[in-house]
This record gives sequence, C-alpha cells and structure tokens, in this order.
Amino acid sequence: MPIQSLRIPTLLLAAAFAAVACVANAQQAAPDDAAAKAQAEMVKRAEALTESQVTQSHDVAALSRLGQVYAAQGDMQRFVWVLKRVGELSPNSGDLKMQLAMAYARLGDKPHAYDTLIRMQTQGFGYDISNDARFEPIRGTKVWDYLVANLNVNAKQFGEGKTAFSLPKGDYLYDALAWDAKRGDLLAGSARDGAIRRVDARGKLADFIKTDAANGLWGVDSLAVDATHGKLYAGSSSTVIYQGFNGDNAGKAGIFEFDLASGTLLHKYLFDPGDGVHRLTALAVGADGKVYAADAARKQIFKLEDGKLRDILNNPKLTRFSALTVSGDGRTLYLADYAAGIFGFDLATGKAFEIGYDPSRLVLGGIVSMNWYDGTLIVVEDGMVPKRIMRLQLDKDGRTIKNAMPLDVAHPEFTSLDASAIAGDKLYTIVNRQAGLYDDHGVLTDADKLAPTAIFRSNLRFAWGQSGVSGGGASEIAPDKAGKPKNVDMKPGVPAPPSGAPSEPHEKH
Repeated sequence: MPIQSLRIPTLLLAAAFAAVACVANAQQAAPDDAAAKAQAEMVKRAEALTESQVTQSHDVAALSRLGQVYAAQGDMQRFVWVLKRVGELSPNSGDLKMQLAMAYARLGDKPHAYDTLIRMQTQGFGYDISNDARFEPIRGTKVWDYLVANLNVNAKQFGEGKTAFSLPKGDYLYDALAWDAKRGDLLAGSARDGAIRRVDARGKLADFIKTDAANGLWGVDSLAVDATHGKLYAGSSSTVIYQGFNGDNAGKAGIFEFDLASGTLLHKYLFDPGDGVHRLTALAVGADGKVYAADAARKQIFKLEDGKLRDILNNPKLTRFSALTVSGDGRTLYLADYAAGIFGFDLATGKAFEIGYDPSRLVLGGIVSMNWYDGTLIVVEDGMVPKRIMRLQLDKDGRTIKNAMPLDVAHPEFTSLDASAIAGDKLYTIVNRQAGLYDDHGVLTDADKLAPTAIFRSNLRFAWGQSGVSGGGASEIAPDKAGKPKNVDMKPGVPAPPSGAPSEPHEKH
C-alpha cells in the first residue's frame, strides 16, 4: 500500500522552468551547432525565471541542472535561489547548506551567510572553514570568529567508543551484522562471497554458512536474529557485486531462514524472477517473530507472512529505505530514508506517520543503520557531517523525539559507516565499509587498498538520563526566564553568539 501520511511533493514545475529542463536534456544529444543553439536557448530561458518560479519546483534533478547554468553564467543571485530551493527539498544535507553559505559570501551578503552558518552550527554540523578562501568577503568580524570556533567544536571527536577489533582484510565487503546472544558471537555477512561468518569477542572469524547449491545463497545484504525462536534471517541478492553473479541468477533476491545454532537452511522466500530487481538492505524481527524487510531498490517494505513476501508500504518519491527496526512492544515499525529521515508505521492500523522533532536542532539524514534499544532509537549517520552514532529518546507514544544524545562523533576511524548490531548494552558498527574500491561492474579496482574491516564498539548507556539535544517542538522544551525555548547543546563549551549575530533565522530573503 502507498504511504499516505508522508507528504512527499509531486513534480510540479512552472512552464518556463520545465522548458529549461527540456532544453537541457535535448542539448546533451545534439550536434555541435545545435548544441550551441540549445545552450543559448536554455540560458535565455533560465535568465527569464523569477524566484517565485524557481521556488515552485519540486524536481531536484532539474534544479541541479539549472544551478549549473547559473553557476556557469556567474548569476549568483539566481544560483542562491536554486540552492535555497534544493536545500528546502533536501533539508538534511549539510553540503547544500554550506554551498548556500558560500554563495551568500560571494555576494558579500554577511547577514544571510552568517544566518545559514549559525543554523548549521545549531543543528550539529561540523566543518572547518577557517582557511576557506571562498568565505573571504565575510571574514574579520566577531560573528565570523564565533562561527569558525563553534563549527570546529562540532567537528571534534566526541564519545568514549573505540574499535573493538578488525576483521582480516580480503575481498569480502561485509555489509551485514547481527548478534547471537546465546553463543556470544557477532555474525558478519559478505556481499561478495555470500558467506556468513561468526566473530568471537576477540574478533576471530569462523566459517558458519557458505553459499552452495543446497541453500542457493547469493550476496548477503542484511541479517536479523530471532533469538526467541532460534532463527537467523539473511536478505540476499545476486547483483554485480556478488562474485557468483551470472546470467542465470541476475536480479534474484529473497529472504533465507536458517537455524541460528547450526546454520541449517530452514526456508527461503524468493521474489518472482520476473518481478524486477530487488535488494533487501535492511531486516528487522519483532518480538512476535514477524519479519520485515526494506527494499532499497524498490523503495518498498515487505512483511514475511504465510510464506510470502507481502508489500505493506511503499513510496517511490523517497530516495531509498536505508534502515529498519521494530519497537520493543511490537506496535511500531521504524524506517529511515537516507535523505528524508525517520518515519513510523503503525503495524496495527497499517498507517504511516511522520516522527515529530525539531529540525532546527537535530539532523536525521544520512542514516545507514538503526536499532531499537530500551525505548530509544540508535541511529548510525554516515551522511552527516561529522559522521556520528546517536541515541534518540522517544516519548511514550513513540511518535516524537524528545531529545538526542550523541554517543560517538567524528572518530578518526569513521571513514564509511555501515551496518550495526546491538549486543547487550553495546553497539557494534562497521566503520570503514570499502564499497568505493569496486566499480560499477563489481570489479575490485585496487586490491592493494583493501584494509581490515574495523568493528567499532559504542556504549549505549553513555550519558544515560542526560537530555542531550532537545528534539521535540517548543512544548517539549523548558523555557528560560525570557520565555524563549531553552535547549542543551550537543557538546559542551559552545559560547553564546556575540553581539551582531542574528538571534533568529531570516525567514524571507
């Protein structure tokens, strides 16, 4: 069923703006003379657009093409319009916000450049802009010094986590983790060879499940454990990254159910080969043993029911479902979209809902893994700057984030965060996923650059009971004596803005 509650905008463009996009597409395939004419026509139409027309667009791809035109023409004012609109459509992107601040700086617009950077600092973004020449026009003020200092504070390492162990380097591309509490082992799934290996407390690997003709397992994209019933579930697919990929298995995918103790295959639930490409990049098991799977390729959520994978939720306007978990009471399925953030799905009513939180204080984009822990959501944000692991405290209904506590931020080993698994009060996370070493055809381009896979351990009880960053709306935040909302900064030692800094965001530029 479609997600009705998620208000993802449809593609509605002003007529003039649509014409620009069409000319841009036609120009790509045109001969040299025709291309030059198409380019000139595109520039002419772009120059005629108003801020109101740009604001009406919901098409990020078309806006990006338009932004390239304005950048090439040096039309910084219209370039700002585009950046503002794209930023509104992608509110969790720090890089877009930084580009907007740079554009304001180039225009010499200190108030709006400062305002953009202050918003970023308040949201927890951390960048070192101290020596960036692109900000030269807005340097030399107390506000600038404040911004540089506090964006640097946000970028500093925070938390007490550390690397627990590293898995031997090799052509494995571990993309999935799970925890076997009974045997005290981590389970690591390889997208390359389709193997699932046990990892003991010292990081020693032992073979557990190998792909063979009997089980038919392909590359492992996700894992989930049902400890109550002694089962292990693997989301598996045959894509170009899988070493056994061939014409016979191309595009095949499904969920494989194994006995957790022995690794014996119990069942497999496969998609119809004619149904198109599927890739189950996240699995979750409820306390009742119900299994849910997120399909990143199709932007769908499936439930394993009566031996079949049933589509229960979808929205093609989202970017990709990147993480999935079930609440402790089994009532709510939480899903993360990489760009749009976290949403909830009421399993009793079959209705989706948006999670309440204060976006001016908290960024929920770039999530690659999510787990339920003692009334909180533990999220791994690879797409945040800086990369971080967060604990989100929910209200009693599980629909609003009351506050957020960073567990580990900007650790030197956080190069590419990926799958995670909870083991008691600890979180184990892959922090150097090496997918960048493989090309679009699944070929390992430079084997010499392969490194051991680092497994990081975070303490889930770190600063337990402390509020961290307030995540809810004004009603969730205690006011100060002046009647303004009072929040707790994510990191200590952040001074108040100096005189001259805008105290409230500019709503109209």
